[in-house]
Amino acid sequence: MKTILYVIAFTVLLFSCSTSSTQETPQNPDSGEVENTSTEWSIPVEEVLDGGPGRDGIPALENPVMITADEVVILDDVLVLGYKNGNDIRAYQHTILDWHEIVNDDIGDVSLAVTYCPLTGTGIGWNRVVDGQKTTFGVSGLLYQTNLVPFDRATKSNWSQLLNESVNGSLSGRKAELIPLVETDWKTWKTMFPDTKIMSLNTGFSRTYGVYPYVDYRTNDSFFLFPTPKDSRLPFKERVHAIVDDTDAKVYRFSDFDTSNIIVDSFKGKTYLIVGSAQFIASFELEGNQGSTQFTYVFDENSQAVFQDSQGTEYNVFGESISGSGRLKASSSFMGYWFSIPAFYETEIYGG
Repeated sequence: MKTILYVIAFTVLLFSCSTSSTQETPQNPDSGEVENTSTEWSIPVEEVLDGGPGRDGIPALENPVMITADEVVILDDVLVLGYKNGNDIRAYQHTILDWHEIVNDDIGDVSLAVTYCPLTGTGIGWNRVVDGQKTTFGVSGLLYQTNLVPFDRATKSNWSQLLNESVNGSLSGRKAELIPLVETDWKTWKTMFPDTKIMSLNTGFSRTYGVYPYVDYRTNDSFFLFPTPKDSRLPFKERVHAIVDDTDAKVYRFSDFDTSNIIVDSFKGKTYLIVGSAQFIASFELEGNQGSTQFTYVFDENSQAVFQDSQGTEYNVFGESISGSGRLKASSSFMGYWFSIPAFYETEIYGG
Protein backbone atom coordinates (compact mmCIF):
# COMPACT_ATOMS: atom_id res chain seq x y z
CA MET A 1 0.00 0.00 0.00
CA LYS A 2 2.87 2.38 0.84
CA THR A 3 4.44 1.75 -2.58
CA ILE A 4 1.13 2.54 -4.29
CA LEU A 5 0.93 5.85 -2.42
CA TYR A 6 4.48 6.71 -3.54
CA VAL A 7 3.55 6.01 -7.17
CA ILE A 8 0.40 8.14 -6.89
CA ALA A 9 2.36 11.00 -5.30
CA PHE A 10 5.01 10.85 -8.00
CA THR A 11 2.40 10.75 -10.78
CA VAL A 12 0.77 13.89 -9.33
CA LEU A 13 4.20 15.52 -9.16
CA LEU A 14 4.95 14.78 -12.82
CA PHE A 15 1.57 16.17 -13.86
CA SER A 16 2.14 19.36 -11.87
CA CYS A 17 5.63 19.77 -13.33
CA SER A 18 4.17 19.51 -16.81
CA THR A 19 1.19 21.85 -16.39
CA SER A 20 1.54 24.22 -13.45
CA SER A 21 3.18 27.31 -14.92
CA THR A 22 2.42 30.99 -14.73
CA GLN A 23 3.95 31.42 -18.18
CA GLU A 24 2.02 31.06 -21.43
CA THR A 25 5.07 29.67 -23.27
CA PRO A 26 8.22 27.85 -22.14
CA GLN A 27 11.33 29.87 -21.36
CA ASN A 28 13.21 27.94 -24.06
CA PRO A 29 10.89 27.16 -27.02
CA ASP A 30 12.05 24.53 -29.52
CA SER A 31 10.49 26.03 -32.65
CA GLY A 32 12.81 26.37 -35.62
CA GLU A 33 15.53 24.19 -34.11
CA VAL A 34 16.95 21.03 -35.68
CA GLU A 35 15.64 17.83 -34.13
CA ASN A 36 17.89 14.97 -33.00
CA THR A 37 16.74 11.82 -34.82
CA SER A 38 19.71 9.63 -33.91
CA THR A 39 18.87 6.20 -32.53
CA GLU A 40 22.47 5.44 -31.58
CA TRP A 41 23.35 5.68 -27.90
CA SER A 42 26.75 5.20 -26.23
CA ILE A 43 25.00 3.77 -23.17
CA PRO A 44 22.58 0.80 -23.12
CA VAL A 45 19.48 2.25 -24.71
CA GLU A 46 17.26 -0.29 -22.93
CA GLU A 47 18.35 1.32 -19.64
CA VAL A 48 17.35 4.82 -20.75
CA LEU A 49 13.93 5.24 -19.19
CA ASP A 50 11.13 7.73 -19.75
CA GLY A 51 10.72 9.64 -16.49
CA GLY A 52 7.20 10.77 -17.38
CA PRO A 53 6.96 14.53 -17.99
CA GLY A 54 8.60 14.59 -21.43
CA ARG A 55 11.03 17.12 -22.83
CA ASP A 56 10.77 20.46 -20.98
CA GLY A 57 7.98 19.00 -18.82
CA ILE A 58 10.29 19.97 -15.99
CA PRO A 59 11.23 23.49 -17.14
CA ALA A 60 14.83 24.63 -16.86
CA LEU A 61 15.44 28.21 -15.75
CA GLU A 62 17.38 30.81 -17.69
CA ASN A 63 19.12 33.80 -16.09
CA PRO A 64 16.97 33.69 -12.94
CA VAL A 65 16.33 36.79 -10.87
CA MET A 66 19.04 36.99 -8.19
CA ILE A 67 18.57 38.79 -4.88
CA THR A 68 20.83 39.56 -1.93
CA ALA A 69 21.20 37.40 1.16
CA ASP A 70 19.29 40.02 3.16
CA GLU A 71 16.31 39.84 0.81
CA VAL A 72 15.74 36.09 0.88
CA VAL A 73 13.73 34.12 3.43
CA ILE A 74 15.33 30.69 3.63
CA LEU A 75 16.21 28.26 6.41
CA ASP A 76 19.87 28.00 7.41
CA ASP A 77 20.03 24.25 6.73
CA VAL A 78 18.78 24.44 3.12
CA LEU A 79 21.43 23.08 0.78
CA VAL A 80 22.74 25.33 -1.97
CA LEU A 81 25.11 24.95 -4.90
CA GLY A 82 27.50 27.90 -4.80
CA TYR A 83 29.47 29.50 -7.63
CA LYS A 84 32.02 32.30 -7.63
CA ASN A 85 33.32 34.30 -10.60
CA GLY A 86 35.47 37.08 -9.19
CA ASN A 87 33.21 39.26 -7.08
CA ASP A 88 30.04 37.80 -8.58
CA ILE A 89 28.99 35.13 -6.09
CA ARG A 90 25.77 33.15 -6.50
CA ALA A 91 23.83 30.44 -4.71
CA TYR A 92 21.33 28.07 -6.29
CA GLN A 93 19.15 26.51 -3.61
CA HIS A 94 17.96 22.90 -3.71
CA THR A 95 14.43 24.05 -2.88
CA ILE A 96 14.20 25.54 -6.38
CA LEU A 97 16.47 23.03 -8.14
CA ASP A 98 14.25 20.19 -6.91
CA TRP A 99 11.56 21.56 -9.23
CA HIS A 100 13.63 22.76 -12.21
CA GLU A 101 16.83 20.63 -12.21
CA ILE A 102 18.76 22.92 -14.58
CA VAL A 103 19.59 26.61 -14.37
CA ASN A 104 21.25 28.32 -17.34
CA ASP A 105 22.97 31.44 -16.07
CA ASP A 106 25.35 34.05 -17.46
CA ILE A 107 27.84 35.32 -14.88
CA GLY A 108 30.19 37.84 -16.43
CA ASP A 109 32.18 35.99 -19.08
CA VAL A 110 30.99 32.56 -17.93
CA SER A 111 28.02 30.69 -19.39
CA LEU A 112 27.09 28.24 -16.65
CA ALA A 113 24.63 25.37 -16.54
CA VAL A 114 23.84 24.30 -13.00
CA THR A 115 22.60 20.73 -13.40
CA TYR A 116 20.96 19.04 -10.43
CA CYS A 117 19.28 15.65 -10.26
CA PRO A 118 17.00 15.25 -7.21
CA LEU A 119 16.91 11.47 -7.64
CA THR A 120 20.70 11.03 -7.37
CA GLY A 121 21.41 14.18 -5.34
CA THR A 122 24.10 15.25 -7.81
CA GLY A 123 24.83 18.91 -8.56
CA ILE A 124 27.37 19.55 -11.34
CA GLY A 125 28.36 22.72 -13.21
CA TRP A 126 28.87 22.66 -17.00
CA ASN A 127 30.21 25.24 -19.43
CA ARG A 128 27.46 26.06 -21.93
CA VAL A 129 29.91 26.93 -24.70
CA VAL A 130 30.29 23.74 -26.77
CA ASP A 131 32.49 23.76 -29.88
CA GLY A 132 32.61 27.54 -29.68
CA GLN A 133 28.81 27.81 -29.73
CA LYS A 134 26.84 28.97 -26.73
CA THR A 135 23.82 26.87 -25.93
CA THR A 136 21.39 26.20 -23.10
CA PHE A 137 20.48 22.88 -21.53
CA GLY A 138 17.01 21.55 -20.85
CA VAL A 139 15.49 18.55 -19.07
CA SER A 140 14.81 15.77 -21.57
CA GLY A 141 12.50 13.80 -19.28
CA LEU A 142 14.72 10.74 -19.74
CA LEU A 143 16.72 9.01 -17.03
CA TYR A 144 19.73 6.72 -17.08
CA GLN A 145 20.41 4.79 -13.87
CA THR A 146 17.89 7.12 -12.17
CA ASN A 147 20.05 10.09 -13.20
CA LEU A 148 19.17 13.24 -15.13
CA VAL A 149 19.62 13.24 -18.92
CA PRO A 150 19.91 16.89 -20.05
CA PHE A 151 19.76 17.90 -23.71
CA ASP A 152 21.44 20.86 -25.38
CA ARG A 153 19.21 23.11 -27.44
CA ALA A 154 21.76 23.72 -30.19
CA THR A 155 21.79 20.11 -31.44
CA LYS A 156 19.20 18.33 -29.25
CA SER A 157 21.93 15.89 -28.27
CA ASN A 158 21.24 14.02 -25.03
CA TRP A 159 23.80 14.03 -22.23
CA SER A 160 24.42 11.98 -19.11
CA GLN A 161 24.84 14.23 -16.09
CA LEU A 162 26.91 11.80 -14.04
CA LEU A 163 29.11 10.81 -17.00
CA ASN A 164 29.48 14.50 -17.97
CA GLU A 165 29.18 13.39 -21.57
CA SER A 166 26.86 13.47 -24.56
CA VAL A 167 25.47 9.98 -25.06
CA ASN A 168 23.21 10.46 -28.08
CA GLY A 169 23.05 12.81 -31.06
CA SER A 170 25.60 14.69 -33.15
CA LEU A 171 27.72 15.50 -30.07
CA SER A 172 27.82 11.90 -28.81
CA GLY A 173 31.10 11.24 -26.99
CA ARG A 174 31.76 14.92 -26.33
CA LYS A 175 32.74 15.65 -22.73
CA ALA A 176 31.24 18.56 -20.81
CA GLU A 177 33.71 21.12 -19.46
CA LEU A 178 33.20 21.13 -15.71
CA ILE A 179 32.76 24.35 -13.74
CA PRO A 180 33.43 23.96 -10.00
CA LEU A 181 30.47 24.30 -7.66
CA VAL A 182 30.41 23.94 -3.87
CA GLU A 183 27.50 22.30 -2.10
CA THR A 184 26.86 23.34 1.48
CA ASP A 185 24.09 24.68 3.67
CA TRP A 186 22.88 28.27 3.32
CA LYS A 187 24.23 29.35 6.72
CA THR A 188 27.77 28.21 5.88
CA TRP A 189 27.67 29.67 2.37
CA LYS A 190 26.51 33.14 3.44
CA THR A 191 29.11 33.07 6.25
CA MET A 192 31.85 32.42 3.71
CA PHE A 193 30.41 34.88 1.20
CA PRO A 194 28.13 37.47 2.84
CA ASP A 195 27.91 39.40 -0.46
CA THR A 196 26.40 36.41 -2.23
CA LYS A 197 23.29 36.59 -4.35
CA ILE A 198 20.72 33.82 -4.40
CA MET A 199 17.86 32.84 -6.68
CA SER A 200 14.58 34.61 -6.10
CA LEU A 201 11.39 32.59 -5.75
CA ASN A 202 10.12 34.79 -8.57
CA THR A 203 10.98 32.24 -11.27
CA GLY A 204 8.00 32.80 -13.54
CA PHE A 205 6.60 29.41 -12.58
CA SER A 206 4.10 28.41 -9.93
CA ARG A 207 5.70 25.80 -7.68
CA THR A 208 5.53 25.02 -3.97
CA TYR A 209 9.19 25.88 -3.40
CA GLY A 210 10.32 24.67 -0.01
CA VAL A 211 8.07 21.62 -0.16
CA TYR A 212 10.17 18.62 -1.15
CA PRO A 213 8.41 17.02 -4.15
CA TYR A 214 9.53 13.40 -3.68
CA VAL A 215 7.95 12.52 -0.31
CA ASP A 216 10.71 10.92 1.83
CA TYR A 217 12.88 9.79 -1.10
CA ARG A 218 16.11 11.47 0.04
CA THR A 219 16.05 9.82 3.48
CA ASN A 220 14.39 6.46 2.77
CA ASP A 221 16.98 3.91 1.61
CA SER A 222 14.27 1.50 0.45
CA PHE A 223 12.42 4.04 -1.71
CA PHE A 224 13.49 4.14 -5.37
CA LEU A 225 11.33 5.35 -8.23
CA PHE A 226 13.31 3.64 -10.99
CA PRO A 227 15.53 0.55 -11.15
CA THR A 228 19.26 1.06 -10.71
CA PRO A 229 22.19 -1.03 -9.41
CA LYS A 230 22.68 -0.75 -5.65
CA ASP A 231 26.01 -1.14 -3.85
CA SER A 232 25.44 -1.96 -0.18
CA ARG A 233 28.88 -0.90 1.10
CA LEU A 234 27.37 2.37 2.33
CA PRO A 235 23.80 3.54 3.02
CA PHE A 236 22.26 4.15 -0.40
CA LYS A 237 21.19 7.78 0.20
CA GLU A 238 24.27 8.90 2.17
CA ARG A 239 25.69 12.11 0.69
CA VAL A 240 29.30 11.60 -0.35
CA HIS A 241 31.97 13.55 -2.23
CA ALA A 242 33.15 11.75 -5.37
CA ILE A 243 36.37 12.44 -7.27
CA VAL A 244 36.13 10.94 -10.75
CA ASP A 245 38.88 10.05 -13.22
CA ASP A 246 37.87 8.38 -16.48
CA THR A 247 35.86 5.28 -15.49
CA ASP A 248 36.88 5.31 -11.82
CA ALA A 249 35.81 7.21 -8.71
CA LYS A 250 36.86 7.58 -5.11
CA VAL A 251 34.43 8.78 -2.47
CA TYR A 252 34.85 10.61 0.82
CA ARG A 253 32.31 10.67 3.63
CA PHE A 254 31.52 13.49 6.04
CA SER A 255 32.56 11.17 8.86
CA ASP A 256 36.09 11.09 7.38
CA PHE A 257 36.53 14.63 8.72
CA ASP A 258 35.47 13.95 12.31
CA THR A 259 39.05 14.03 13.58
CA SER A 260 40.82 16.09 10.92
CA ASN A 261 39.55 18.59 8.37
CA ILE A 262 42.43 17.99 5.96
CA ILE A 263 43.10 14.82 3.96
CA VAL A 264 45.93 14.43 1.43
CA ASP A 265 45.27 11.30 -0.61
CA SER A 266 46.34 9.61 -3.83
CA PHE A 267 44.03 8.31 -6.55
CA LYS A 268 45.07 6.91 -9.93
CA GLY A 269 48.59 8.31 -9.61
CA LYS A 270 47.44 11.82 -8.69
CA THR A 271 47.62 13.58 -5.33
CA TYR A 272 44.55 15.31 -3.95
CA LEU A 273 43.83 17.69 -1.11
CA ILE A 274 40.39 17.09 0.37
CA VAL A 275 39.08 19.69 2.84
CA GLY A 276 35.93 18.98 4.80
CA SER A 277 33.72 19.55 7.80
CA ALA A 278 30.21 18.57 8.81
CA GLN A 279 28.90 21.20 6.33
CA PHE A 280 30.96 20.80 3.15
CA ILE A 281 33.64 18.83 1.30
CA ALA A 282 35.90 20.31 -1.40
CA SER A 283 38.84 18.74 -3.21
CA PHE A 284 41.78 19.86 -5.33
CA GLU A 285 44.38 18.15 -7.48
CA LEU A 286 47.87 18.99 -6.19
CA GLU A 287 50.49 19.56 -8.87
CA GLY A 288 54.30 19.56 -8.74
CA ASN A 289 55.71 20.29 -5.30
CA GLN A 290 52.23 21.10 -3.94
CA GLY A 291 52.00 17.44 -2.97
CA SER A 292 54.61 17.96 -0.24
CA THR A 293 53.07 21.21 1.04
CA GLN A 294 51.48 21.19 4.47
CA PHE A 295 47.90 22.51 4.65
CA THR A 296 46.00 23.61 7.74
CA TYR A 297 42.27 24.11 8.24
CA VAL A 298 41.52 27.66 9.45
CA PHE A 299 37.80 28.21 8.82
CA ASP A 300 36.36 30.01 11.85
CA GLU A 301 32.98 31.03 10.37
CA ASN A 302 34.11 34.65 10.22
CA SER A 303 35.90 34.91 6.87
CA GLN A 304 36.32 33.39 3.42
CA ALA A 305 39.54 31.64 4.49
CA VAL A 306 39.02 27.88 4.78
CA PHE A 307 42.60 26.56 4.78
CA GLN A 308 46.16 27.78 4.42
CA ASP A 309 49.48 26.37 3.26
CA SER A 310 52.80 26.27 5.11
CA GLN A 311 53.78 29.64 3.58
CA GLY A 312 50.76 31.26 5.22
CA THR A 313 48.77 31.67 2.00
CA GLU A 314 45.06 31.44 2.75
CA TYR A 315 42.53 29.87 0.37
CA ASN A 316 38.76 29.95 0.10
CA VAL A 317 36.57 26.90 -0.48
CA PHE A 318 37.22 27.14 -4.24
CA GLY A 319 40.98 26.93 -3.71
CA GLU A 320 41.46 30.60 -4.62
CA SER A 321 44.24 32.47 -2.84
CA ILE A 322 42.62 35.22 -0.80
CA SER A 323 45.71 37.39 -0.65
CA GLY A 324 47.00 36.79 -4.18
CA SER A 325 46.08 35.65 -7.68
CA GLY A 326 46.96 31.98 -7.39
CA ARG A 327 44.57 29.08 -7.04
CA LEU A 328 44.69 25.33 -6.68
CA LYS A 329 43.48 23.12 -9.50
CA ALA A 330 39.89 22.04 -8.99
CA SER A 331 39.33 18.30 -9.01
CA SER A 332 36.73 16.62 -11.20
CA SER A 333 34.28 16.02 -8.39
CA PHE A 334 30.74 16.45 -7.10
CA MET A 335 28.44 15.58 -4.22
CA GLY A 336 25.79 12.90 -4.59
CA TYR A 337 23.92 10.02 -3.03
CA TRP A 338 26.23 7.05 -2.55
CA PHE A 339 24.20 4.62 -4.69
CA SER A 340 24.62 6.79 -7.78
CA ILE A 341 28.44 6.70 -7.87
CA PRO A 342 29.08 2.93 -8.29
CA ALA A 343 26.16 2.82 -10.74
CA PHE A 344 28.43 4.79 -13.11
CA TYR A 345 32.02 4.28 -11.93
CA GLU A 346 34.31 1.62 -10.48
CA THR A 347 34.29 3.10 -7.02
CA GLU A 348 36.79 3.06 -4.16
CA ILE A 349 35.86 4.23 -0.66
CA TYR A 350 38.46 6.28 1.23
CA GLY A 351 39.68 4.32 4.26
CA GLY A 352 38.36 1.05 2.87
